[in-house]
Amino acid sequence: MNKPKLFGLSILLLLIVIAIPVSIVFWQSYSTPTLRLQGQIEAQQYMVSSKVPGRLGEVEVRRGDLVKVGDLMFSIDSPELEAKLTQVDALDTISRSIAQAVDGGTREEKIAAARSEFAKAQAAENMARTTYQRVRTLAEEGVIARQRLDEAFTMLRVAEQTRITAGEILKLAEAGPREEARTATQAGEDITSSLRDEIEELLDDTKAFAHASGIVSNVLLNPGELVPQGFPVVMITDLEDAWAVFNVREDLLRFVPEGAEFELEIPALDKKARFRVNHVAAMGDFATWRATVPGRGFDMRTFEVEMHPVEPIQGLRAGMSVLLDLPPEAGRANAQR
Repeated sequence: MNKPKLFGLSILLLLIVIAIPVSIVFWQSYSTPTLRLQGQIEAQQYMVSSKVPGRLGEVEVRRGDLVKVGDLMFSIDSPELEAKLTQVDALDTISRSIAQAVDGGTREEKIAAARSEFAKAQAAENMARTTYQRVRTLAEEGVIARQRLDEAFTMLRVAEQTRITAGEILKLAEAGPREEARTATQAGEDITSSLRDEIEELLDDTKAFAHASGIVSNVLLNPGELVPQGFPVVMITDLEDAWAVFNVREDLLRFVPEGAEFELEIPALDKKARFRVNHVAAMGDFATWRATVPGRGFDMRTFEVEMHPVEPIQGLRAGMSVLLDLPPEAGRANAQR
């Protein structure tokens, strides 16, 4: 091979060697990069609280503990409820005693006394009638004055009314209490019974149990601290119910439609897994609007996209980052913005 050809070949190889990296740099500079979105893993959380305010007693769990439905989480000390239960016990005793007295009717001693008074009234009436008849006979004969006859007649009328009154008292004693009294005592029993049930239910609520299985992610109070009504004391995270959340601009939503599946990268686990889009929702207005290039006429809103794993992922925890690579056309659409 002559020298001119060898020199030309060398020049050609040199140009090829220079052209390849230049082409790569030029392609990287002007090609549309892949659009990558970063999201994070979230998991279902449950708050365990108490309906009863009081002072926190024993906390049976710590952060990181695995719990099942029905496990005891904590207890509340409430001496006030114990005192109210004692008061209700006393009211219940009084109410039952009154009810027994009413249901038992009038005591036999009172009935016997009423019968005795009625018998005395009958005897007094008979005596007054006999006396009146004798005085009338003497008055007709002119032996005594007419005044004595009037007095005897008045005593007879008084004896008759006394006998009638004693008879009514005897009837009341034998009939016993009225129906209204029985109704009132029954209502009193119902009230105390209802109060007892309410306080006993509240005492049962001083012990809080897990209503979901999972891992204890946080304990918000320490024993001895005051617990307001309904305040969460223990947080449970269900790692079996975890999903990925992305914040996606509305011009990119068409690339993540509901029902679509994507392969997401999970750096913490150094693996990829398939996720399915289950929910798309508009986020709040604050800090979610992005102005487009001036003159294009509208602002773009951010939407929250939830993706659930197609299959369970071992080791997946809330807070982990996940990466989503959108199709090349999404990158071109983003570059135009």
